[in-house]
Amino acid sequence: MKKKDVALIIVVAVFAAIFSLLISRVLFTSGEQRQLKAEIVQPITTEFQQPDSTVFNERAINPTKLIRIGDTNNPKPF
Repeated sequence: MKKKDVALIIVVAVFAAIFSLLISRVLFTSGEQRQLKAEIVQPITTEFQQPDSTVFNERAINPTKLIRIGDTNNPKPF
């Protein structure tokens, strides 16, 4: 290699680095524009509020109670 070739390679590399730096600043956002915002969530507390008395009362339907329809003692209904 000649000294001219080495100098040309260095000049081309410097030019390519400057060019890529300028292009990347145009294409990608700056640090100020990359700030993300998140929703603020209320912390969990140990306080328990009583449920609504119109829904949760002693006369309400219990969905966990076994409901039988008819007088069958068949252990295999299906």
